[in-house]
Amino acid sequence: MDYRHLGRSGLKVSEIAYGNWITHGSQVEEQAAADCVHAALDEGITTFDTADAYAGGRAEEVLGRALAGVRRESVEIFTKVYWPTGDRPNNRGLSRKHVTESLHASLRRLGTDYVDLYQAHRYDHETPIEETMRAFDDLVRAGKVLYVGVSEWRAEQIAAALRVADELGLDRIVSNQPQYNMLWRVIEAEVVPLCEKEGIGQIVWSPIAQGVLTGKYAPGDTPPTGSRATDPSGSRFMTDLLTDEVLDAVQRLRPVAADAGLSMAQLAVAWTLQNPNVSAAIVGATRPEQVRDNVKAAGVRLDADIMRRIDEVLGGVVVRDPALTASPAARA
Repeated sequence: MDYRHLGRSGLKVSEIAYGNWITHGSQVEEQAAADCVHAALDEGITTFDTADAYAGGRAEEVLGRALAGVRRESVEIFTKVYWPTGDRPNNRGLSRKHVTESLHASLRRLGTDYVDLYQAHRYDHETPIEETMRAFDDLVRAGKVLYVGVSEWRAEQIAAALRVADELGLDRIVSNQPQYNMLWRVIEAEVVPLCEKEGIGQIVWSPIAQGVLTGKYAPGDTPPTGSRATDPSGSRFMTDLLTDEVLDAVQRLRPVAADAGLSMAQLAVAWTLQNPNVSAAIVGATRPEQVRDNVKAAGVRLDADIMRRIDEVLGGVVVRDPALTASPAARA
């Protein structure tokens, strides 16, 4: 495993992180989830990402139990806040009340005294950004949060948060967690240039595009039994990916992966890590073997010819426009 700084901060993270969106607390049984976490630890993954809203809080609980007994300082635990965690008016958003109460609930579920990174899961248009940033800063000063980040924020929203932090002397955000893969390159236009300038690292999710970039979904075929496309909690995020045009293009990546000496999944993960602004790529799994396969992308450097061939194969199906945010997966 290789390790990278999270943005310009002093924190180092494993360049492949383990995330439990959809899988833990819903798609797989707890023992299978724990087996995946232990496989990740065995492979050198130290960075684990979750959120308070995943599986109604159960994902945090499962992760907390899976990491019980692991030396706390040997891992980095990330979680998020924004989406509803209850049916009351203040059970959502980025108000001081919800940010503070959600963190305390997350700490209880995770079984820890602090999180290494606390992320605003989305931008809250109903709460002044000054209120949110000061709430985050208070949690940092209290020692309950070490670093602050955001997820799926636009460039102008990230810039606004940085401006407020600088003007008020608050802790700055050090990371953004966007969707990013060979097929979805929206962050390259505006987010990455800003973040490179400001020292913010990307912790990218869906590097294998919900499994589509593994090549297991063939055009015209029924999705494999047990795959995310057959799971009610996961398939709704794949509508735009399971088209014949996309699946045909992905199949044409097979010789490219073979020439690189990688599996399709490894090629996809390695591709995201070629971007110097990416601090880590988050992988999920339902079986330990998937974790072991994905981590082989760590430290891989794709040569210019492989990168060029990927672009040639996928050119017609790549999404680059920042205005195109209607993808179901982008709303996750």
